[in-house]
Amino acid sequence: MTEQKLQELLQDMTLEEKVNQMLQVAGGFFTGDMVAMGPMAEKGFTEDNVSKAGSVLGALGAGKLKKIQREFMEKHPHKIPLLFMLDVINGLKTVFPIPLGQGATFEPELSERCAQVAAKEAAVSGLHVTFSPMVDLVRDARWGRVMESTGEDPYMNCLFSEAMVKGYQGEDLREPYRVAACVKHFAGYGAPTAGRDYNTVELSRHTLKEFYLPSYKAGIDAGAAMVMTSFNTIDGVPATGNRWLMRDILRDEMGFDGVLISDWAAIEEIIYHGYCADRKEAAVRAVNAGVDIDMMTGIYSEHLCNLVRDGKVPEELVDEAVYRILALKNKLGLFENPYKDADEEKEKEVILCKEHRELAREAARKSFVLLKNEEVLPLKKGEKVAYIGPYVDNRNMMGSWSIVGDAKDVTTLKEAVLEREEGKTAMFGAGCALLGGEVKLEGFMESVEEEPSAEECAAMMEEAVKLAGEADTVVLALGEHRLQSGEATSNATIQIPKIQMELFRRVCEVNEKVAVVLFSGRPLDIREISRKAKAVLEVWMPGTEGARAIVDVLSGDYNPSGKLPMSFPYCVGQVPVHYNEYSTGRPHVEGKDKDRFRSKYLDIPNEPLYPFGYGLSYTRFAVSPAEIDKERMSGGEKLHVSVNVKNVGDVAGTETLQLYIHDIAASVVRPVKELKGFRKVTLEPGQEERVSFEIDGSMLRFLTENDRWESEPGEFEAFVGTDSSTVNCVKFWLD
Repeated sequence: MTEQKLQELLQDMTLEEKVNQMLQVAGGFFTGDMVAMGPMAEKGFTEDNVSKAGSVLGALGAGKLKKIQREFMEKHPHKIPLLFMLDVINGLKTVFPIPLGQGATFEPELSERCAQVAAKEAAVSGLHVTFSPMVDLVRDARWGRVMESTGEDPYMNCLFSEAMVKGYQGEDLREPYRVAACVKHFAGYGAPTAGRDYNTVELSRHTLKEFYLPSYKAGIDAGAAMVMTSFNTIDGVPATGNRWLMRDILRDEMGFDGVLISDWAAIEEIIYHGYCADRKEAAVRAVNAGVDIDMMTGIYSEHLCNLVRDGKVPEELVDEAVYRILALKNKLGLFENPYKDADEEKEKEVILCKEHRELAREAARKSFVLLKNEEVLPLKKGEKVAYIGPYVDNRNMMGSWSIVGDAKDVTTLKEAVLEREEGKTAMFGAGCALLGGEVKLEGFMESVEEEPSAEECAAMMEEAVKLAGEADTVVLALGEHRLQSGEATSNATIQIPKIQMELFRRVCEVNEKVAVVLFSGRPLDIREISRKAKAVLEVWMPGTEGARAIVDVLSGDYNPSGKLPMSFPYCVGQVPVHYNEYSTGRPHVEGKDKDRFRSKYLDIPNEPLYPFGYGLSYTRFAVSPAEIDKERMSGGEKLHVSVNVKNVGDVAGTETLQLYIHDIAASVVRPVKELKGFRKVTLEPGQEERVSFEIDGSMLRFLTENDRWESEPGEFEAFVGTDSSTVNCVKFWLD
């Protein structure tokens, strides 16, 4: 449909029709899964509103959505098709590692491929929009939604934001198997006070602009069709009603001209924040801020028509919102083909196909981070291995936002081991329940598996200890329950359940060769595990092919190469902890612990247990001192920092060299290090390669005291190493 035709359609619509385009409702109202009048009345909309709504969330399946679309359009006065949306976070039915795990790959192009597969499975299932990627910067592991982000670094988040948007959308949304991406949550949602979900956010405007906003802009610059508002406040104003944030920053500064949708009931929540007195005022605030779609409250459908007629809201605001919605439907080609890629036969052919499973396995392998290894891994051929722990025979390793993923499609670790020759000498035991009685998971729609009785737990523990004593090596598969991380899962104690720690201690008493395979959706406090275990492999929530990928790594068929996208704290008392902090006026100096008047803890180190960018390999790499080709550069020039990296171990492996820059003195204090580049290098034993990083003026820019992105003359440090703690440094001047 041409732009002129879209404008003509808009002009021909009644005010009620236009306002209903701004309503998003749950699919249950169309499928009979929700009682019509009860929930509708509670939300503030009617059957007539639903019959003219603009979009639907939470419904899936080609046949089902085609039927809803067909019946809806038959009744709609202008035959305008619905948009179907769903949270497709890290895959649809083929589930990839959680986004935090994808961040550990340091390979945005891999996430682009994963997003493309997710889009294909979503599209053949009838979907048009995914509420992904979540690009919120995260620094506090108490916040459960860190699992949906790619980590604590702004530069890295920008790369993954761009890659995922391109993976979902391609070059043209009309192309087969493409869905619209929705960048979320705008803005600052990843910095809730005390790590408590939905809490207020306290960020200076400088910190917000320089560190938190760039990843949203990267997704917008990549062409993201939608943006979602966040639940939190910014400068004391809820984001969903924040005109400065949505009009001045998102629309004007960032140039976003797509659809802005509220998060679930976020327009209503600005009342509970204390920002609005009632639903009518909330409607005014949200539409003035530029929110186009009201997700599941009915505030717009209940009040906007009267507000326009009473002169409280200009109809032009409604028109601009509805035009953006219609334009998105047009970009997807829905006016010509309202079913787009929905195809029951393609669903059977595409979903969980061999190609998709292979990519899931590749992504999982590359996401694993080897945190410790004292010559225990890889497992040795012929040794007797006891696989113990609640994740040995568990299919729920997909992450809490894999709402469409089915556990029955996931291979267990036990099954993956038995598929291989090594399974002939393997022993298996659960050892304990996953949670134990002290952990309660409440308020989740899905049922939580029943825990064994105390007597059964005791018997499981004794059997596991017996197996551990008979084994040459123990692989302990431990970690969080998949529902312990995700939305509304804030934790003040970020450790694995106590019952699993009891199992860990008992096993360590009878066998010193313990390798822990750690499942989690966030960085955890693993001090004791790190101290006692001989090896620790972080596998996150690895997805559909996670178990086979784990066995690939344990056996040595694949050499782990993942790097931490988020620091693992020494303990929860450090969080939020991140590598790119400011030095303070009294920085702690290594070796001067008796100097009391420094910025340090008395009882724990300042440094995290494992820093951003950290990750070991089955081989060892030597990195030469950094060299620079010139010591001064002007704004238009470039210089190069180089190192030699050599595989000094016995097997081939991949190392990720990382470039960090520090602006020593500036008009606004700068982080002690900032990631500005990285490069993966795969080397055979004894092989050496020279790695060079180019530095140009754009990499030295920051938000100065003049509130402009620019560089300032002065001295800089460039670091090249294998993680953010590197001290391998050269200096240069910018004239």
